[in-house]
Amino acid sequence: MSEFLSGLDLRGCVGGVSLVDLVAAFGSPLYVYDGDAIRAQFRAYLAHGLPREVQLHFAMKANSNLAILRLLAAEGAGFDIVSGGELARVLQAGGDAAQVVFSGVAKTDAELQAALAAGIGCFNVESAAELQCLAEVASAMGKVAPVALRVNPDVDAKTHPYISTGMRENKFGVALKDAPALYRWAAAQPSLRVVGVGCHIGSQIRSLAPFLEAADSVLALADALVAEGIALAHVDLGGGLGIETADAFMALTPAGLSRALLEKVGERPLRLHLQPGRSLVGNAGLLLSQVVFRKVQSGREFLMLDAAMNDYVRPALYQVRPSLVNVSRPYDGVSRMDVVGPVCESGDTFARDYPICGERGDVVAIPGTGAYGFSMASNYNSRPRPAEVLIEGGQARLIRRRESFADLWAQELL
Repeated sequence: MSEFLSGLDLRGCVGGVSLVDLVAAFGSPLYVYDGDAIRAQFRAYLAHGLPREVQLHFAMKANSNLAILRLLAAEGAGFDIVSGGELARVLQAGGDAAQVVFSGVAKTDAELQAALAAGIGCFNVESAAELQCLAEVASAMGKVAPVALRVNPDVDAKTHPYISTGMRENKFGVALKDAPALYRWAAAQPSLRVVGVGCHIGSQIRSLAPFLEAADSVLALADALVAEGIALAHVDLGGGLGIETADAFMALTPAGLSRALLEKVGERPLRLHLQPGRSLVGNAGLLLSQVVFRKVQSGREFLMLDAAMNDYVRPALYQVRPSLVNVSRPYDGVSRMDVVGPVCESGDTFARDYPICGERGDVVAIPGTGAYGFSMASNYNSRPRPAEVLIEGGQARLIRRRESFADLWAQELL
């Protein structure tokens, strides 16, 4: 089967483990991740064939399970964080704070203080107000904050508007024209240490051209800053590389992206930083669900699953059409069904008119959900979130227990 099916083979197994057996052992819905596939994707970024290093910071918003973070830390990954909670997760998982970059447009004073106390590697600053605030917080703590400006190169990544982050109308980053003055101000502050320059243009990007266009703008800024005597150690060209799906082949590979961007950096004494997320874990995970009922109504056939939009929100939020595979029985070649969940909204639909068949109790896999799956899950309709399982070396282990009803109100007071 194609790689986009998350390693699912014709026997309904991932990494040699039966998905039907996993549901029998751990229940449904269930997230399943292939640890060996995650390692392979991480190493693919480093297999660029050039005598230069790339530092990868995993965009942990994609999947923040502690076991996944620990696996990637053991591979040498740093981490791209966007909240104090994500910093706490990195530290809990044994990640190196010095390899953490902190992005995000509205970091609170408490978050800045925690990151300074932990000794993170870089603050990716996204506004003049944040830069001044960071200088004040660091000064009050007797610290020197390592900073880079996230600049907005005004590049259209040709992706969903919700995940396009590098255009002038987006909330992210500093306008290129404003960056030189902010760098001069930062370089003069005793509580700030300029270490780099960066950008991030979006997510699920399938072509090289937007990355190269953004790199040209950012590197031109870097050259101008160095010419003024402002030293830089790295250039951070973000993440956003997409994954292969049922309807979109990915010609651009992790190694190809690393190589192309390293060639752009050229002989400049700048270390290249990248922030992959989806491309590391997306196709290394899948969501398993069981069929609850079949239903025929007004000429349409519905396959009703026990997974819902609270478990995997991307079809409802981004209008993506996921792949769906019944691993309990082969496709009959003729059926077309609307695959839906139990939440009380018509938007709780995974796919309409999908070529799939199924009966009560069948296990249906939704591949490509290792990124922005569980990390975006909620308790909507008071539904406990699924368990998570990691497969490594042909063995499956539980890495998050299924929530109980009591977990739903554990933080509430009567």
